[in-house]
Amino acid sequence: MSFEADLRQSTSGVEGQRPSTPGGTYLEIGGFARAVYFVRALMAKPASALGLVIFVLFLLLAILGPWIAPYGVNEQIAKDAGQPPSMSHWFGTDNLGRDVFSRVILGAREILGLAGLGTMIAVFLGTTIGLATGYLGGWFDEILMRIFDGLLAMPLLLLALLLLGTLGPSKNSVLLVIIIVYTPIVSRVVRSVVLSVRQRGFIEAARLRGENLPYILFREILPSVLPALAVEAALRFSYAIFLVASLGFLGVGVQPPSPDWGLMVREARNNVNQIPWAMYYPAAAIALLVIGVNLLADGIKRVLLEGK
Repeated sequence: MSFEADLRQSTSGVEGQRPSTPGGTYLEIGGFARAVYFVRALMAKPASALGLVIFVLFLLLAILGPWIAPYGVNEQIAKDAGQPPSMSHWFGTDNLGRDVFSRVILGAREILGLAGLGTMIAVFLGTTIGLATGYLGGWFDEILMRIFDGLLAMPLLLLALLLLGTLGPSKNSVLLVIIIVYTPIVSRVVRSVVLSVRQRGFIEAARLRGENLPYILFREILPSVLPALAVEAALRFSYAIFLVASLGFLGVGVQPPSPDWGLMVREARNNVNQIPWAMYYPAAAIALLVIGVNLLADGIKRVLLEGK
């Protein structure tokens, strides 16, 4: 069964009522109790608990990086160039004498900032478009979905490279690429849920009360979409991290002297035989963060969609 079909099935309910989901108990809890329930449910599963710990660790590094990094991001110590890991340089130094440990820590802000902001904007735009197209249907839905089909028919990395070839390499260009690449995917997932609930009785009741379109979309339909949307947002965030790193490695994303992890791997590969640690540590950081976010996304799916 496809992911969209699985979402439709998970949001089906009794006619005339709001659709029931395994995450319904969570959605009915308000305020602080909701957050406590959610975190406890995640921590009850070893895999999702590990993913949450990894993500929080990297988030703290991104926030506190400038205060805990022992050296500046581009501080060069010529006499220590190419030094292996030691007490003074935990991850060693690169060929320019820059501390790899400091650059990995400070790079967390770069990659989480770009991937996080791009994902948030893509989720917001995709949710708005998905709600509108799924509810209104007609020519508006057909035109947008065909445009999105055309975008999604291309491999995502190839599409990103084509867009960056037009926009030019920069942080703003990478941010825009994340938005353009992932908005159609989020939109289609949201739309699939809306199609399963738009004819329900509680929607018809809102129409009969004379509620306007924004109220119906965001107050009546959106709560039914939130569990699937949370899972999709976590998945998109994971892919966005990998996309930012991949573009940096290919040299078309964030440019030097940024401590972007993908860019660090690219810069270190020419000296991998002499200074392997300069490449291995940022590569390990990418892998660990992506694994952590994927484990967290799987935990969110189990809590909100599967009720496990």
